[in-house]
Amino acid sequence: MKVQVHTTLKEGVLDPQGKAVGSALKNLGFSGIKKIRQGKLFDIDLETDNKDEAEKITKKICKVLLANMVIEDYRIIILSDN
Repeated sequence: MKVQVHTTLKEGVLDPQGKAVGSALKNLGFSGIKKIRQGKLFDIDLETDNKDEAEKITKKICKVLLANMVIEDYRIIILSDN
């Protein structure tokens, strides 16, 4: 089962990298961008065909290692079963 995990800083947590990217885009002439938040993307290939099991395993992985639960949120996307 292929899954993706997106982690981002929680709302209210300062995001200096996102702020720097936003400023750079403004300086490059891009307008209309209200806010940019920086995050991480993890592609994971699990040895299971069970969608519920894949989500359960991935949540545990996020809580143990991928996301700092104090300052980050995460989102899991189940991509496929092969």
